[in-house]
Amino acid sequence: MLGTVDLSLTLTEEEYDSQLIILQVALAKLAFQVYLQQRPVVMVFEGWDAAGKGGVIRRVTGKIDPRGYVVYPIAAPAGDDKTHHYLWRFWRRLPEAGQIAIFDRSWYGRVMVERIEGFCTEPEWKRAYREINQFERQLVDYGVILYKFWLHISPEEQLRRFEDRSADKLRSWKLTDEDWRNREKWGVYEEAVNEMLLKTSTVSAPWTVVEGNSKPYARIKTLKTIVDKLSDELHFDPEKDQIVAPGGESKPKEKKDKKKKKK
Repeated sequence: MLGTVDLSLTLTEEEYDSQLIILQVALAKLAFQVYLQQRPVVMVFEGWDAAGKGGVIRRVTGKIDPRGYVVYPIAAPAGDDKTHHYLWRFWRRLPEAGQIAIFDRSWYGRVMVERIEGFCTEPEWKRAYREINQFERQLVDYGVILYKFWLHISPEEQLRRFEDRSADKLRSWKLTDEDWRNREKWGVYEEAVNEMLLKTSTVSAPWTVVEGNSKPYARIKTLKTIVDKLSDELHFDPEKDQIVAPGGESKPKEKKDKKKKKK
């Protein structure tokens, strides 16, 4: 599946700047509708090391009220998380109604790093595809608006970004020996990712593969995907500031009449 992705897609600086502000403002309005309509939202970000997940997440949250979302950076389980079923730590971090939860890496570690590094048995990671699909189906059936993004870059682009990080004193801390070791297993990881996308991209919870060699393009595509789906799910047109009925008709938002005070 990843072999068909066109990584040459890009945007000019002018296109990026103009679209970024429009989409961020639209997303801010939609995030307020998430609160008003009391819909929980879950966003999952997966991708190669140095694919730009953090940069995308910063643009997604750029103009959203910080009281309306939380970002969970997911690393190896520790403490109580390590003593439970691997999905437990995600169940307990799911958002309440009207809130947005963003996962920087997620439960898909079960069928990627845990599978490849031997942190679980073969029967366990093979069973995980079914468990994850059931988990996500329960979320969607409950009313969660679910997004799943895979940020894809080429091995050549990853190497370039690794070298840039290594030479930058302010960002070199982000590059670890584990990153270099994982890079040597690119082929094994690519096979696992392809299988993951194939077996867990469902009608109710599809994957969005984001072409990430161009960071501006990746950020805009992700933002547009979020805005389009939220607009549809919430029946709200952020451009017109209107509630859109399921049938397609638009109606202006109801405004409360302010009573004039009598002297």
